[in-house]
Amino acid sequence: MITRRGRDFIARHGETVFNAAGRLQGDHPHTPLTRAGFRQADEMGEALHHFLGDKPALTLWASPTGRALQTLAVIAEHVGLDWHQAKTDPRLTEIGMGSWGGRYYRDVIAEVGDVIDRPSGLLISAPDGELYPQIAERVSAWLAETNDDPSDRLVIMHGISSRLMRGVMTGQPAVDRFGAPAAGHLPQGSLVMIEGGVETIVHLGGGGETV
Repeated sequence: MITRRGRDFIARHGETVFNAAGRLQGDHPHTPLTRAGFRQADEMGEALHHFLGDKPALTLWASPTGRALQTLAVIAEHVGLDWHQAKTDPRLTEIGMGSWGGRYYRDVIAEVGDVIDRPSGLLISAPDGELYPQIAERVSAWLAETNDDPSDRLVIMHGISSRLMRGVMTGQPAVDRFGAPAAGHLPQGSLVMIEGGVETIVHLGGGGETV
């Protein structure tokens, strides 16, 4: 478990055009938010403003994908912070889906069977995609590298990568079949706070199940 002095507010981006269409998104660099996705970002911004007030002392971080940066822009506006001060890191991106990336769930399922492990809700790695220990390694490396930051921070991530980040930060055991720690599923548009290895839900979103 990796803990630090400041609090981490970790958000899952809002719904995208890929989510709405039922396509495997993975680490695709830019899949824009839908109107529902912007509403989810608004709701997270309102919740964070209620929790922290105006212009809180937050370091802003995001995956460099368009959907994460769009979500961050909306949340930052709600709390009165400058989006242009945000930092990005590719280690915060979503699971790489290899040749499955961008394809419709239904088409991949027709070829290989279910692509979601139902007991855990985790997406099954593509044969040429990223494995869960690799994701855990990269998010852990980011956490270790930024561990000395004493301030609170807001981190905009994705469905799978945020589950592993939260799992590492809260000391979850490795999930059977995947070989890496993962926290529980949260829908799109959800925001949690992790302080001292303990997770608290700040806002539970209403987004779908796909990543």
